[in-house]
Formats: sequence, structure tokens, C-alpha cells
Amino acid sequence: MSTIESVCVYCGSSNGRDERHFQAGLTLGRSLAEARLRLVYGAGTKGIMGAVARGTMDAGGTVTGIIPKFLIRREANEVDLAELDELIVTEDMHQRKHTMFERSDAFVALPGGIGTLEEIVEIMTWAQLARHEKPMVFANIGGFWNPLLTLVDHMKQKGFVHSGHRVRPIVVDQAEDIVPAILKAAAQRASSNGEDQTVIDRL
Repeated sequence: MSTIESVCVYCGSSNGRDERHFQAGLTLGRSLAEARLRLVYGAGTKGIMGAVARGTMDAGGTVTGIIPKFLIRREANEVDLAELDELIVTEDMHQRKHTMFERSDAFVALPGGIGTLEEIVEIMTWAQLARHEKPMVFANIGGFWNPLLTLVDHMKQKGFVHSGHRVRPIVVDQAEDIVPAILKAAAQRASSNGEDQTVIDRL
């Protein structure tokens, strides 16, 4: 995938305890809008999810929210989801995740909880199985993802992560560097010779 038009962002539906994580959501949203990249996300209105969407919309960007039926009432109680440029309602979480994948050219994991972890790990799994070559980014704000990255390295060393050239999440420490990293990775991917490389790229 050498052309990036939309970016899927996985992140927490709460603010968390570190203000830097919330601010990273706002910064990423603005960066997406400035680069004219569509935000694809889970249509959450609170926490870091809400910050990414608000940052994108306030900067004139476009947003696609994808939400399962059972969550839509909870979100609609807080803000009019009609603010989004596009709202897709799915039957369940499985369909939501698949739709997010189909609508996105790259994936970013901002800080979040179990749901965020599950979503980005599934994307990594599909990459290992050669189902896609889309850029995957861990926004390691304040070292949030360090424990997981250490575990991935451990799995690699023990021989349980195969096709290392496919499972190459990019680690970015500053929110303003996420979009440039995605665009750079897409360009490099287009000319890659497919040689096996380290599991994790740090920028």
C-alpha cells in the first residue's frame, strides 16, 4: 500500500491518567486533517477517541465513525453523531473491526485499554498471515506501549513471531511524528524487497 488516504486510529474511550495521552489524540487529529487524511475510528465521543475526532473535525478534516448497534445509544446520549462526516452502524463488534480494516490504509494505536490492545494485535496477526501490508504504528506516548513491545521482541527471540518483515509495527514517541511515519513507511513498503527485518522499527 503506497497511497494513504485514510488512517484507522485505535485508542481508549476514557482520558486515562496521563494528560499527554489525551493531548496526543488532539494532535493526531489535527495532523490527519492537515495531511488531508480521513480518520476512521470507533465513533466514540469520550476520552482519547473523542479527542482524535474533535481534533480532526476542528481542523477541517473528515471523519468516518464505525459503531455497533449496541453502543450507539450510549454515544448518542453525549453528542450528536451526525457531526461526523460518515457514520456506519454495524451488527456487532466483529463486523465493526472488519469494516474499519477495509476502510483504512494504515493503523495507529494510541494509548488505550483491552479493546485497543485486541484491535491492534489482530491487525498484526493479519499482517503475519500476509492478509495486508498496511503500515501499523504504536504511538508510544510516554512509553505507554513499552511492555507490549518488549513482549513482542521476546516472542520473536523465542521463535513464535514468523515473517518478521510483515510484522513490523512502527514505534513513534511523539504524536506529531505519526503521520510522517505512516507516509514514509508506505513509500518504503512500495519498494521493499521483502527481506526479513527486525520486528519493531523505532522512529
